[in-house]
Amino acid sequence: MEKATFAAGCFWGVEATFREIKGVVSTSVGYTGGWLDNPTYKEVCSGRTEHAEAVEVLFNPSEVSYSELLDVFWNCHDPTQINRQGPDIGTNYRSAIFYHSPEQKAEAIKSKEKWQGSDRFQNRTIASEITEASTFYKAEDYHQQYYEKRGIKKSCHFL
Repeated sequence: MEKATFAAGCFWGVEATFREIKGVVSTSVGYTGGWLDNPTYKEVCSGRTEHAEAVEVLFNPSEVSYSELLDVFWNCHDPTQINRQGPDIGTNYRSAIFYHSPEQKAEAIKSKEKWQGSDRFQNRTIASEITEASTFYKAEDYHQQYYEKRGIKKSCHFL
């Protein structure tokens, strides 16, 4: 199994999107990329901890490649927005790829270049960070599989 970590706005919809991918074994929503140990949702939403709402994805690389997960990431949100997704505004809603190895870093950079050169984002500049993974703090239990627990079949993404 391998791990991938993505931030693409509100983590509820991002998690729901990745949970549908064959080869994804499990997902967790949480906070990463900030300075405060064990932050709460309220602290992260304040914008003062520098954490992003993120999804940690455990996947089987014999069933789904990291490259395929990157394609899902680029398609599930608008990576040209800076510190926001739709009406959700703040650094905690930023777009970021948190890589776990030099290979993931190289693939993420190559993927970003490919998507930047495509027509997908109508020549708008991709703002997504590509950053080394740091400590991932699992969010409170009520955030985990939020949509599944509530029987919601929609996403909070705005393209």
